[in-house]
Amino acid sequence: MKNIKLFIAMALPALLSTTSRAQESSLEEAKIAIAKSNNIYFQAFAKGDSSIFIDRYAKDCWIMMPNEQAFCGEGAPLEFFRTAYHQVGLRNGKFITIDVFGDGREYVTEIGFWQSFDANNKLFDNGKYLVLWKKTPDGWKMFRDSFSSDRNK
Repeated sequence: MKNIKLFIAMALPALLSTTSRAQESSLEEAKIAIAKSNNIYFQAFAKGDSSIFIDRYAKDCWIMMPNEQAFCGEGAPLEFFRTAYHQVGLRNGKFITIDVFGDGREYVTEIGFWQSFDANNKLFDNGKYLVLWKKTPDGWKMFRDSFSSDRNK
């Protein structure tokens, strides 16, 4: 019994360290995937190509914009894209990620700031966002996307 306790006492720190390194590695992988996705996101509006935009989202996503009902489910990204492109006039933008946190296994959370530009590359809106990302068989996808403007309308 004494040998078992000694083994556990010696092995536990190494096991915990390995688990911690695996979580850090998973979180770093998620951060890299999110940065890549964010770099592609606004290309959809610049090119007028909704397929680029749709691919950023999980099939069961929710997009929660201010003062509107949530866009939910598989058709949500296309519906949101059409609204943002045709009604709002979004043609480009920028994400400024402040933090990504979580265990990196199934879900991570991203917080940051965003900017929206029109066809003349004029900044017309900016604000903050909170995105819950989900690891899917197709990679990291936006699962819950919530944002609000810093401007009074």
